[in-house]
Amino acid sequence: MAKKLKKTVEEREAKAWREGELIESFNLTRIVTHTTPLMKELLDVQVPELNTGEQYNFDRLYNKVVRHITGWNEEDLKIKFIGPILELGHLTDDDIVLSYFDKTISETVDNIRLIVKSDFMLAKGILDVVKTPYFHFQEYKPYKNPSGDSMAQLLAAFLIAQAKNKNGNPIYGVDIIGANWRFVTMEGRTYCISKAYDVTDKEDLLCIISILRKFRWILETRLMD
Repeated sequence: MAKKLKKTVEEREAKAWREGELIESFNLTRIVTHTTPLMKELLDVQVPELNTGEQYNFDRLYNKVVRHITGWNEEDLKIKFIGPILELGHLTDDDIVLSYFDKTISETVDNIRLIVKSDFMLAKGILDVVKTPYFHFQEYKPYKNPSGDSMAQLLAAFLIAQAKNKNGNPIYGVDIIGANWRFVTMEGRTYCISKAYDVTDKEDLLCIISILRKFRWILETRLMD
């Protein structure tokens, strides 16, 4: 009961940051006019090789998202589409890495307490206890009735991950609003935002799956301790 009360208090204390406020408060540099080497590497992908089962699931998801995404709320978006796409992107649990949905995380950064509910992240953990966030956070909002600044929420999660990990590794994530996915990387206090990928465009959706798989490769080959 005490643990549940603490989580409720944290959520109530969470500040609704805006992207500009985070830039000013934490001396962040925002890059959108060109691609950093880190982002270029992440986005350098080919069309994914899907087996028969994956191709069937892809076609089904694509047809579903084209027809229905404009009417989905946040839970619809997560359950009906994003969860299955994460599976196709190989962002799944194993013996070391766990996925967490709607997990509240917090740390003190530059003497400022940051608290955010991460819609999705991959991390080293034990059951429901997050030990080391492994640099993939997603914040997503529906077309209808979105709330909050999703980019600010993502950046706050990045800063929390840096403080938790204390290893200087880059942070990776995605900002999602409706059909539009923008990949985000952060090195130190500099973050780079990719162009928007539209999940209602079949080629873009295939690129998204390839980029998620590329991140999984980066995670396994470079980021795990």
